[in-house]
Amino acid sequence: MEAAEQVQDSAAKDEHGKITDADIERARRQIGVPKFSFNKPYNSVASTDALSHFAWACGDDNPLWHDRGYGAKTRWRDQIAFPLFLHSTGTNLTAKPDAQNKALFKGLFRGVGKYYTGVSWTWWRPVYPDERLFVERMTSDIKVNQKSSFSGGISVTEVYRDVWVDRAGIPVGRREESYLSAEREGSKKTGRYAGIKRHTYTPQDIAGIDAVYAAEQRRGPEKRLWDDVQIGEPLTPIAKGPMTTVDIIAMHMGLGLSSSGIGPLRYNWKQRSRMPAFYVADQYGVPDVVQRVHWDHDRATELGLPTSYDYGQMRTSWLIHLVANWMGDDGWLWKLDCQSRAFNFMGDTTICSGEVVDKRIEGPHHIVELKLAAANQRGEVTAPGTATVILPSGRGPAVLPAPPADMCQRGAEMLQGAADRSREG
Repeated sequence: MEAAEQVQDSAAKDEHGKITDADIERARRQIGVPKFSFNKPYNSVASTDALSHFAWACGDDNPLWHDRGYGAKTRWRDQIAFPLFLHSTGTNLTAKPDAQNKALFKGLFRGVGKYYTGVSWTWWRPVYPDERLFVERMTSDIKVNQKSSFSGGISVTEVYRDVWVDRAGIPVGRREESYLSAEREGSKKTGRYAGIKRHTYTPQDIAGIDAVYAAEQRRGPEKRLWDDVQIGEPLTPIAKGPMTTVDIIAMHMGLGLSSSGIGPLRYNWKQRSRMPAFYVADQYGVPDVVQRVHWDHDRATELGLPTSYDYGQMRTSWLIHLVANWMGDDGWLWKLDCQSRAFNFMGDTTICSGEVVDKRIEGPHHIVELKLAAANQRGEVTAPGTATVILPSGRGPAVLPAPPADMCQRGAEMLQGAADRSREG
């Protein structure tokens, strides 16, 4: 939800930023402290168009995410949100920071690269059209690695927890998202990507990718019963790519440009006035956002990379697409973990696949565990993952999971705190 998505080289005034003990200590003091957001959510309300545009941005044409008429015939009785939609919504109710919290949350690790490394999602219920949700973000963990395989030096992983609740304070979903901070010259020092060049395809290569698209299977209204699932059963693979700039543009059209508040023209000037450290001049002297590494080839090569690359959220959405196809309209995606192990560069093709690795019954829930993988045309698994799915069975429909007591307590505190502050003036 915050500024960085994947390499956001936190461009600060110091072009040779280092990770300091003082920053690590302050990062640890942020654990458990709700963080105020100066920017509004991209989607303050889950309108039917917003839900559809989001799924479109992820390349998923499942009518459950797009069509209220279709959704009305499912057990959900309406169109529902693509699970990752939470990323684009949620009004933050945290109070504006006082002087002490302003100092606490002042930018960390200036001039240091920040890399999205993975996420763990939990969903407790669907999001319906016209809903308004609220979100709270805080740091939940800080991990220090004295010898990073990426940069060769010290690195710090910050884990951020986002919790979304409805107007009653009832939890809807939770995300634990990890970002690694390392010296921005790390990729040059290690030379990890020195031998990689943008991939060139033959017509036969494209035909092979097209065949995967054509073979995609969506379970849809046909129930996938827990009773019939076999351990070792494969999921029908889906194709994503070859990735183009249009894919990056489309992602922004559905998810928003950035939760850091950047935008075009006057919006850009206003945010640059507030966040000068988030902008670095290009070769022509134009200050531009560090986020441009996702579409600016020249900026990516300056950082020791062969070209621009995707966002971690894109790969998460692709694995969700894979699982939703397999489980059908009547299943429920409860949990999904996804790691970002390597960049997906412009022009790369990702094939998402998976298999059933376990099944069990827990109370009213008939659960299936899946092992997932997103692999590029070089054979690299860039995003391994797992998913926990609740399926209908011969005994009855899928029963939605209940959020844990601590999340219910926190949801109530979020809404009550906002109400108390409103009454105080």
